[in-house]
Amino acid sequence: MENNNKQQELKIEVTPEIAQGNYANLAVISHTPNEVFIDFIAMVPNMQQARVQSRIIMTPENAKNLLFALGDNIKKYEAAFGEIKPRTPKAPANPGEIRNPFMTGGKA
Repeated sequence: MENNNKQQELKIEVTPEIAQGNYANLAVISHTPNEVFIDFIAMVPNMQQARVQSRIIMTPENAKNLLFALGDNIKKYEAAFGEIKPRTPKAPANPGEIRNPFMTGGKA
């Protein structure tokens, strides 16, 4: 009976292709009543077109759990490496740069 109370260990496998990762400097978030869509995009300066590198579709509940997990990890990162100073929409790093790299697209 003690085994039922223990949390089962989840073994997560990462294939070499997935382990490489995808770089993204822009994310567009949209939703329907049942899903949240997060499109990760790699933008290149002075290019008129950008391609979605990866799309993640989650339930609203899982998206909220992700929000909390990201917040927790950012706090731990800042405790170890110092405060992250975000660029504000009024102060882009470079001329011509998109001001807010993480946009909400509203309903899909």
